[in-house]
Amino acid sequence: MNIQNDSDVAFDCRSINSDDEEGVNIMPISAMNTDMPVSIEPLSTGSTNTPIYDATKKRIAEERHRADLAANVSSINSRHASSKLSLTDSKELERQQEQCMKLFDHWSEESQVEFVTSLLKHMCHHQHGQVNQFLKPMLQRDFITALPAHGLFHVVEKILGYLDAKSLCAAEMVCKQWQRTVSEGMLWKKLIEHMVRTDEMWRGLAERKGWVESLFKPTSMMSSACHDDKYYRDLYPSIIADIERIDTNWKTGKHKLEKIVCRSETSKGVYCLQYDDKKIISGLRDNSIKMWNRKTLECEHTLTGHTGSVLCLQYDDNIIISGSSDSTVRVWSVHDGTLLNTLIHHCEAVLHLRFENGIMVTCSKDRSIAVWDMLSPTDINLRRVLVGHRAAVNVVDFDDKYIVSASGDRTIKVWDTSSCEFKRTLNGHKRGIACLQYHGNLVVSGSSDNTIRLWDIEFGTCLRVLEGHEELVRCIRFDNKRIVSGAYDGKIKVWDLKAALDARSPTGTLCLRTLVEHSGRVFRLQFDQFQIVSSSHDDTILIWDFLDAENSFEEEGAAGSNKHQPNRTYTYVTR
Repeated sequence: MNIQNDSDVAFDCRSINSDDEEGVNIMPISAMNTDMPVSIEPLSTGSTNTPIYDATKKRIAEERHRADLAANVSSINSRHASSKLSLTDSKELERQQEQCMKLFDHWSEESQVEFVTSLLKHMCHHQHGQVNQFLKPMLQRDFITALPAHGLFHVVEKILGYLDAKSLCAAEMVCKQWQRTVSEGMLWKKLIEHMVRTDEMWRGLAERKGWVESLFKPTSMMSSACHDDKYYRDLYPSIIADIERIDTNWKTGKHKLEKIVCRSETSKGVYCLQYDDKKIISGLRDNSIKMWNRKTLECEHTLTGHTGSVLCLQYDDNIIISGSSDSTVRVWSVHDGTLLNTLIHHCEAVLHLRFENGIMVTCSKDRSIAVWDMLSPTDINLRRVLVGHRAAVNVVDFDDKYIVSASGDRTIKVWDTSSCEFKRTLNGHKRGIACLQYHGNLVVSGSSDNTIRLWDIEFGTCLRVLEGHEELVRCIRFDNKRIVSGAYDGKIKVWDLKAALDARSPTGTLCLRTLVEHSGRVFRLQFDQFQIVSSSHDDTILIWDFLDAENSFEEEGAAGSNKHQPNRTYTYVTR
């Protein structure tokens, strides 16, 4: 054991033990040479784990601790004296600091860093904290302000272009330079353009409201009215307000109603329809197909050729394909209504059809499903006939993976699109199935048991049963938010899809709104984020517009017993 004597503290071990033969021989510390370590060895070769030995070691440790404390006190007193001296001679201190700085400035960067590092090691913890507070703001860099000065404004635009609206607002509030960067970079315009490209709701609003004309154009080509960033900054919250108002209108049933009365010449009823922003094409019970102008609601073309009711149809940019109770499938030009092709295969009424990406699938009352290869409007060839249902096949839908069919035999069958092989059957409905839609892993079906069922197509499990219609559910569509159904009870119901897929949602919260306007059975409907277009046995087509619904809720107080009915405005066209 080595002890370095740093003070005049000493003790005599004889006060502990006067017998030197069994104890430890220790010279008084005051008599030791302070330049030499003290070596302590037992005089005896026996065991050192004796009480006397332990007590001696303890006393030595205590004496060493006292010496250390004395040295610390001495050092503190010296620093205090030095501090008092520096306060009394501040000019001398300044001179010394100046000399040090001159020397420091002549050193290399590496030497400067080494010196500062060594200096920091000699400081105590609270001094490190003070240095850290001084360095923090020096280490921060305003890259948004600094980059443009180096010709890198495009990098700043790229960085800020990833911000959402809330973050972009916060960036504008940082300082005038940041605000100027956002403005000069037209970042609000770019944010709106990004939303229009990626979100269907924004794209639809841009087209309907007309502000799409101020997007996707170079600044030099835009009019002065919408040239600066302020126009787009003010436009953004108005778009958000429109979206929120549309969502509220869906939930409350507030809409503007437009009505087309078809005035069929013989039998009444509109069995099928499809629409876009410019036209509505409908298939009627009187064997005709009528094309309506979406804005004026006037009939522009009537296609004749079928000898039975037009039960189903679909169109794209070039052709219309229709199926009829006359057992034929006909192909028409969407531009001038010219009949291009007639397909004869089914031996009974063609109840439904779908075509996409060169494939068409038709189904019939004859219980079969036909898969066709479409090379051109005039070159359509039968690929395969799928047989498995025991009753009329009322509806089909498909994508690249599966063909899904539903029948009056109460079953939904799933087939492989490529190989046309049967995959599985979905069982659950208690009566025949009249309609379905398939997208992703979800199938939604409507039945004459008055219910709607949601299915997982991969596992074949029923996820939810929706009840509310009083008669056969004849048509159904869904998107990522809602399910819209129409039934023979004349009612259209809007359901919350996300809630329906959540097993914890109470049944009573699933139906958002019931729309009652048709006076007959609802045969077909389609919808988007802004509207529902429906057709009925009452020979009408109704357009339920949730975007341009007028603000008339304040009239509810005077509505009497009708205060719970949704407000609407009407446009009637009879042709």
